[in-house]
Amino acid sequence: MEKKKQSENNLGLVKTQYFTFAHPPQELKLESGDKLGPITLAYETYGKLDKDKANAILVLHALSGDAHAAGFHEGDKDPGWWDVMIGPGKAFDTEKYFVICSNIIGGCKGSTGPSSLNPKTQEPYALGFPIITIADMVKAQCNLIDHLGIKKLLCVVGGSVGGMQALEWVVLYPERISCVIPIATALKHSPQQIAFDEVGRQAIMADPDWRQGNYYGQAQPEKGLSVARMIGHITYMSEQSMEEKFSRRQKDKNYSFKFGTDFEVEGYLRYRSDNFVKRFDANSYLYITKAMDYFDVSGDKLLPKDKKLAIRFLVIAFKSDWLYPAYQSQEIVRQLKIRNMDATYCEIKSSYGHDAFLLEVEEQTHLIKHFLNKTFYGYNIARNNEI
Repeated sequence: MEKKKQSENNLGLVKTQYFTFAHPPQELKLESGDKLGPITLAYETYGKLDKDKANAILVLHALSGDAHAAGFHEGDKDPGWWDVMIGPGKAFDTEKYFVICSNIIGGCKGSTGPSSLNPKTQEPYALGFPIITIADMVKAQCNLIDHLGIKKLLCVVGGSVGGMQALEWVVLYPERISCVIPIATALKHSPQQIAFDEVGRQAIMADPDWRQGNYYGQAQPEKGLSVARMIGHITYMSEQSMEEKFSRRQKDKNYSFKFGTDFEVEGYLRYRSDNFVKRFDANSYLYITKAMDYFDVSGDKLLPKDKKLAIRFLVIAFKSDWLYPAYQSQEIVRQLKIRNMDATYCEIKSSYGHDAFLLEVEEQTHLIKHFLNKTFYGYNIARNNEI
């Protein structure tokens, strides 16, 4: 991820906005049966909504992402997490499209999550926050789309956990989307993927500073969250990318014969995890990874046999991604083809592993630009014919 460069044609300064809804007694009913409200979503928009409100694209972030997908916040040295893809002339061309990105519920970057104040107690929710699912995240996003006055999205797109949300939009609101771009994702987690998430959660909960989730106002369980993030980073990279970036290079000429950072890869993991614990909440990590593990839209759950949908799909995978291997994306396409859906599959040759969806800009841009242009053109023709 560190190779993401500041790009040309930037959006300049942008600001995060906030939308609050689900005020009692109209709380959002969750998949667990619990209710949550009021709910605040942090979100950002880029570009302009056209007069027909037909050019809106919803960008869905991954595990540690947030609403700040592009442009700069005042004082920031680095742009948003997908700035290389969003902006004038880019894959998601803000001279043509209106791009929206919101922080998911359960997160910690402005949206309601376990670190938020519980209005009933005036204390942070901590583990009093209800368990959430990908479907709950999407239902919250739909409230934001309604707030913006958008009846139908041109596209929903996301990588990793964002790809799960994109697929959930198909399940919950198929009539409200024209096309979907799931990137490096899956219909459901495999046992191995669940196992990686569980090891991360156990690392956090084993930290004495976790205090059963009640650490707010005290020390965050930094050691546990740091280990969880190290595990995550290993899965995000490929063996080839780690060999090219680090190999067995040492920080010093001789071994220290201590449990320090003898190898560059050790130093990298510690550096990345140290930065992560400064910006992310440990409880949010628990809640979001659990939502990922619960996610399952396999078989008829994605597209029931009795439904005929006019949705186009562009499914993107990466050859070196072993966290979300290409066969899982191929299974998405197989399910779509069984239902005679308009689905295109592209497998990009990359050495970056799972991180490739953030780093492989040129080829993704080419694929997405062409796909969106065709969808937008077709959508406008259909809409004019209806008129």
